[in-house]
Amino acid sequence: MDSASVFDLSTSEKLQLVEDLWDDLASAPEAVPVHDWQKQELARRKANLLNHPASGLPWEEVKRKLRARHAG
Repeated sequence: MDSASVFDLSTSEKLQLVEDLWDDLASAPEAVPVHDWQKQELARRKANLLNHPASGLPWEEVKRKLRARHAG
């Protein structure tokens, strides 16, 4: 895919591309570097979610809301 053509995609196509890229990265998590500051931020967020369970949303609900907002 020509990199300039990515900008010609519709919003829903761009979201699908991002999701596909994310899924591809997630298929080999050991290949994705995680820096110490990222680990600290993840630990902070996890602690916040454990202390305030209602503050989070399930991933499927987040995707559904994004798709509904950007349906094109």
